[in-house]
Amino acid sequence: MQTVKIGNVEIEKTAMLAPMASVADKAYRTICKEYGAAFVVSEMVSVKGLYYSDNKTDELCHVSDFERPMAIQLFGDDPEYFKLAVEKINKYTPCIIDINMGCPVPKVAGNGSGAALMKSPKLAGKIIAATVSAAKCPVTVKIRSGWDFDNINAVEMAKIAEENGAAAVAVHARTKTQLYSGKADWEIIQRVKNTVNITVIGNGDINSPEDAKRMYDETGCDLVMIGRATYGKPWIFSQVKEYLENGTYSPDPTAEERMKILLHHAELIVESKGERKGMAEARKHAAWYMKGMKNAASFRNRCGEIDSMESLKKLIEEALSE
Repeated sequence: MQTVKIGNVEIEKTAMLAPMASVADKAYRTICKEYGAAFVVSEMVSVKGLYYSDNKTDELCHVSDFERPMAIQLFGDDPEYFKLAVEKINKYTPCIIDINMGCPVPKVAGNGSGAALMKSPKLAGKIIAATVSAAKCPVTVKIRSGWDFDNINAVEMAKIAEENGAAAVAVHARTKTQLYSGKADWEIIQRVKNTVNITVIGNGDINSPEDAKRMYDETGCDLVMIGRATYGKPWIFSQVKEYLENGTYSPDPTAEERMKILLHHAELIVESKGERKGMAEARKHAAWYMKGMKNAASFRNRCGEIDSMESLKKLIEEALSE
């Protein structure tokens, strides 16, 4: 299997897990790693929250040995806070620090962070430079194709990232205004790859192993990143790896196998967050794992009632009996 380097970090050239707020927590990253994710990224961590030692923010920064190689992703809009936050984050010894310049949600982009930085290239450059100056590991940047279709500036942003010391740039080939709808324009990934000399990661509309290979072939990117297609389907990473190596891949697990994976995933969540909080988190995952099963709509609706491992096991038994 080929590898790609981000700074001094060597990563299998298969597929990595996208950073996803309220989804890609420790349990999610762990199960994706178990199925072959080449690289994982933490949920977004606020630089101000980290600087002011918010307990929840502090928890987000812990990196387990099993998760490595792993990046901690930061968001904010002030270069000085990035520098101060990174000085604190170094103690967690992340493999990579990633800067979020692509999140489109109002509570992030609406406050000048995330994708809003696509509209402020000079500020983005200062943030990257400040982060690189304080980091003891490589720094990467996640961007979108642009703010909207009239302002496609991913190439400019990637050049700014490179000029200010970033080791890689990940490109979600949608605009901020597209959010997660419409079609990703992979041509922008190719244009970025043809312009910069740093590692380029492609993201957007990878829903199958075939899509992953096609992105590699069409864009020339160094690594592909998968997000929503992993919902209830962490085994997509092993399928991508098989397909890139052999041109074929194993079928999706049976319903019974999927429910075993769901139970394991729920156990990981409870181990990390406790049963009460963990089972509330597990509800959405349970619904994703049950997608496509017989009478799935009914059982997915009932996932919202799960409040313990026992209630989850009972629901799974009923679903499989169908």
